[in-house]
Amino acid sequence: MKFMLILRVTSDEAWSNLGEIDFDQMLETVGRFNEELIEAGVLLAAEGLAPAEEGVVVDFSSEPPVVTDGPYGETKELFNGFYLINVPSMADAIEWAKRTPMTAAGFKTEIRRVPTIDEFPADNEWIKKERAWRERTGQL
Repeated sequence: MKFMLILRVTSDEAWSNLGEIDFDQMLETVGRFNEELIEAGVLLAAEGLAPAEEGVVVDFSSEPPVVTDGPYGETKELFNGFYLINVPSMADAIEWAKRTPMTAAGFKTEIRRVPTIDEFPADNEWIKKERAWRERTGQL
């Protein structure tokens, strides 16, 4: 099963403490965790995100949609990066999440299962097209 580990900073204090972390040390800590995921054969993808100030939000509450420049949310709402892993169960995903590098107070990791294409109606035209694309690109 695929799971996304969504990394969040949930307090202003934790957010400000990020700036005090030695960048080389952070890279080493994250690198070691990434290496563990790779060696275990469970890592599918992992990415950090650029600062919220560089992002935008497209809000569909009106017509036409409104585009707002970042920062676009409170610190506790920011999604800072993710890991996509393939493990047998939610329990395994939880164990990996407990080991993520960002473990101080004010940090959280949300875990969400990523449904497979097999969970959607196989006779649907759009699902057939997606399945064909996934087969062509080696994803199935």
